Amino acid sequence: MSAKEWKAQEQEKESTEQQVNAQEMSTVYDPKLVEQRLYQFWLDQGCFTAGKEPEKQPYAIVIPPPNVTGQLHIGHALNFTLQDILIRWKRLSGFDALWLPGTDHAGIATQTRVEAILQKEEGVSRHDLGREKFIERVWDWKHKYGNIITNQMKNMGCSVDWSRERFTMDEGLCAAVREVFVRLYEKGLIYRGNRIINWCTRCQTALSDIEVEHEEKQGALYHLRYPLVDGSGHLIVATTRPETMLGDVAVAVHPDDARYRHLLGKRLRLPLAGREIPIIADEYVEMDFGTGCVKMTPAHDPNDFEVGQRHDLENINILNQDGTLNELAGKYAGMDRFAARKQVVADLEAQGFVEKIEEHTHAVGHCTRCSTIVEPYLSDQWFVKMEPLAKPAIRVVEEGQVQFIPERFAKIYMHWMENVRDWCISRQLWWGHRIPAWYCEDCGGTTVVRKDPDTCSHCGSSRIHQEEDVLDTWFSSALWPFSTMGWPNETNDLKRYFPTNVLVTGFDIIYFWVARMIFSALEFTDEAPFHDVVIHGLVRDAQGRKMSKSLGNGIDPLEVIEQYGADALRFMLASGTTLGNDLRFHFERVENARNFANKIWNASRYVLMNISELSAADIELGDLSQYGTADRWILHRLNETAKDMQTCLSRYDFGEATRIIYEFIWNEFCDWYIELSKLYLYGQDEGKKRQSKIVLVYVLDRALRLLHPFMPFITEEIWQHLPHTGTSISLAEWPVDQERFVDASAVSDMELLMELIRSVRNVRAEMNVPPSKPVTLLIKPTSEEYEQKLVRGTDYITRFCNPDTLEIDRGLSVPEKTVTAVLTGAEVYLPLAGLIDLDAEIARLEKEVKTLNEEVDRLDKKLSNTGFAAKAPAHVVEAEKNKRDDYADKRQKVLQRIAELKA
Repeated sequence: MSAKEWKAQEQEKESTEQQVNAQEMSTVYDPKLVEQRLYQFWLDQGCFTAGKEPEKQPYAIVIPPPNVTGQLHIGHALNFTLQDILIRWKRLSGFDALWLPGTDHAGIATQTRVEAILQKEEGVSRHDLGREKFIERVWDWKHKYGNIITNQMKNMGCSVDWSRERFTMDEGLCAAVREVFVRLYEKGLIYRGNRIINWCTRCQTALSDIEVEHEEKQGALYHLRYPLVDGSGHLIVATTRPETMLGDVAVAVHPDDARYRHLLGKRLRLPLAGREIPIIADEYVEMDFGTGCVKMTPAHDPNDFEVGQRHDLENINILNQDGTLNELAGKYAGMDRFAARKQVVADLEAQGFVEKIEEHTHAVGHCTRCSTIVEPYLSDQWFVKMEPLAKPAIRVVEEGQVQFIPERFAKIYMHWMENVRDWCISRQLWWGHRIPAWYCEDCGGTTVVRKDPDTCSHCGSSRIHQEEDVLDTWFSSALWPFSTMGWPNETNDLKRYFPTNVLVTGFDIIYFWVARMIFSALEFTDEAPFHDVVIHGLVRDAQGRKMSKSLGNGIDPLEVIEQYGADALRFMLASGTTLGNDLRFHFERVENARNFANKIWNASRYVLMNISELSAADIELGDLSQYGTADRWILHRLNETAKDMQTCLSRYDFGEATRIIYEFIWNEFCDWYIELSKLYLYGQDEGKKRQSKIVLVYVLDRALRLLHPFMPFITEEIWQHLPHTGTSISLAEWPVDQERFVDASAVSDMELLMELIRSVRNVRAEMNVPPSKPVTLLIKPTSEEYEQKLVRGTDYITRFCNPDTLEIDRGLSVPEKTVTAVLTGAEVYLPLAGLIDLDAEIARLEKEVKTLNEEVDRLDKKLSNTGFAAKAPAHVVEAEKNKRDDYADKRQKVLQRIAELKA
């Protein structure tokens, strides 16, 4: 369907008055009866499909692709909520808004999952099946179970364009990955080398840094003696991994360290191994840390490897891929690394090489998939040269082409980019993008091409075989913003929606994903992939603890949705968000959000019960000067709310935006305007009555639109019952600031009237006078201006203060025995005569004084008891003191009230 045809169809829909508004709303809002139906309605109507109106300005977000193995967790819920708020807001604001969804193949996570299932259900390993059959099984698993999280996104109300859903191993993205690899290889930016990487001995693959989780562990620090070959003494080095000493090739000291300058060039005898190793000087060593001597094991430590490169040191790898020691470890060969550690220490102690052993707490890296302790490991891997790619990625942040929000996270990004090491991109897995490199068995050459070759590009031999390793998952996800839009082809989507506008993500993947997307996009499209990088924190439990299985404090968002509804969860997450900071999850706040939904529902039912005769064409405001003060005030406040929310969302201040719309709907619209509207709705003036109805519908409609990005389901359900044109509230117009609604006079008048009404209600509550009982109300304005304001508001005062006598007079003579309330611009007096039975009230208050006296006396005796003060915990004693002071304060106030009544 062309854009012109689609628009004609939409206009035809809009011209037909919606019949659903005549249906009666149920007495109670039940999300379970609404959410699934409305989401399907949005899909059926194509509400989320971008590109239908090419004349609109494009706005695009690509979703951070969740792992295909994943379940929706509370972090996803926060991330998706914030993105959906932005997309729905921009869609309402007239943009052609694209939110592109998709999932990541998640190499090691998915392979581990499927391997575990095969072992449990069939008792076979991937090696039993072979590579081709195993990959088929992974695809089968992906098609059957791999889209769980995308379906769960629908439960959240995510307005993504499902017609553009992508997967990091679908045909188009595979082509993009291959193109990138070949181009980088041809530029000399991809190479194969022998370097230190993270190695999981159980998964038997290299790991990216993000696949390594560091945990504080109690271990030991071993101080070892390395004797000088000439017998003149020894040096002491410290290590947490004594078994790696079998691969030591030197001991390093700082070149400026006077303690060891005379030893430079001398040699040490390596304990247990008997090899001679040199003493070298390198600025990497910190003179004031430990003894200032550091053992060098280039094959098992990344820093040692760098020192070894500078000094041309040998690399001695003593470890097998499965975590056992190899033949270079001598008599320890074949032993597990941790068993070897115990034996090495025992042998060192027996031979007198242990100076001391101390308890030591340090961060130990674990594989995030299997929790195995990760080894720094020297291995042949594929790498990307990072320095040439990092420079432009640094520049775009320095120049503001890419902005981090909050700004402080730019420092984290810059620190990593300025100190970046070459990126290990190969993984010893079967599931993933297989590296497009072929090795020749005749000439030893490597062929890297876009299409699978039949012969060696160097010698023409057909005896070639492809690299077994696959690419790091982050290699393909680094291309996500442009590969998902069809790159390397020049597609319409790529022209229209790339670069995207904003990326919403957590701070934990700034290094691993955000940075890689930026330098990849700059390298292959000459543009940054997005302008704004919005960083949110973690969702923690109510006590501020990180959610984990061990603590049992995890929150399942689907269970929250089942109990409270998606809108309540979304509103709670958005309202608790301060960008860059962690959010604490409180079920009480979810309940508050649900109560807010119920408040809106009940208010909407009230409005609908009073405007049944109105159609969409009737909702025209006309000349606002003819409207009542309350009408003009609420329209002014609606205008201010729309303006403030626009500002908040423009700066990604989600928490403040929710506060603003909550305050407007709950306090100003529901608690005040709906009550104020009854003055005319229940009155005899048909003109005023119609005006109030129009304002009620107009304000409710616009308030729902402002709330829609946060609570899409309930706002759609209510909106469909209101008089309206158009298909869905999600395609309606976002309320904008309008000069005609600005009315400072109405605001000033209403603020005075609301303060007056609150004061009278407070007095009634304090005096135990029910609202239904008429009272004498005397008001003394401080100026003619305030007197006019109050006179104009006489109808409201009469309606909501229920006076049997009302006087507004600057020259008012104040009678004796009155209750006084002081306002801005007036004093209010309620004569006590006839308001209450003075004798009965005095008697009641004197009885209350007696009770308070008894409580104060009891606590005085308790606190003066030396036994209690000495034995009770300090917080208990303090609590009793506070209780005593509270009773004494209440007693003083009651005595003062009695004195006033008797005066």
